[in-house]
Amino acid sequence: MFLQRTAFALARRTPVRAVAARPFSSSVIRSNKAKYAVEKDGKILSFEEIKTEEDLVPPGAKAGTVPSDIEQATGLERLELVGKMQGIDIFDMRPLDASRKGTLENPIIVNGAGDEQYAGCTGFPADSHTVNWLTVSRDRPIERCGECGNVVKLNYVGPLEDAHDPLQFPLLTQSLQTITATATATPLPRSPRLSPTTSSLSTGTEEL
Repeated sequence: MFLQRTAFALARRTPVRAVAARPFSSSVIRSNKAKYAVEKDGKILSFEEIKTEEDLVPPGAKAGTVPSDIEQATGLERLELVGKMQGIDIFDMRPLDASRKGTLENPIIVNGAGDEQYAGCTGFPADSHTVNWLTVSRDRPIERCGECGNVVKLNYVGPLEDAHDPLQFPLLTQSLQTITATATATPLPRSPRLSPTTSSLSTGTEEL
């Protein structure tokens, strides 16, 4: 037992040499300034001046300030914001025609830029039944409500190219031109609610 304790004590006192000496060295990482440099400064343009994707680049906020929506919004968000500032609803979110009940000969028109569009029907007159969501698509543009018989029809206003086709790569520029052409300069409606004596149809997730 004494010899074992002595061996442990000697082992603690004996310095342990490193297996391999490691040289101390440092390296300098250089960033490529030209790679991350901003090619073009953004600027605030009016709705009529926006023609391409480059026109939707924001100017950014000044150093030390918190950016506002108009200073940092990009893409379709910026196009929608600029349009609303001028009283233009680029996505046409106004309520559908509720003065009549759609028929196969004269259906209610629903504008859509995608392959599918949803329209909510609450009957004719308004609030006659709970909302029924009708799905219209490019393959099946006409749909009838199972409760009141109201007929809606899709009016496709989007690009003609298929975004999921690997052989086609549509640019945002053509979508901007399509949206700009279909947007109207009429003032936004103050209230989307319809009178109780008329039918209620809505698109998206808003129930009227």
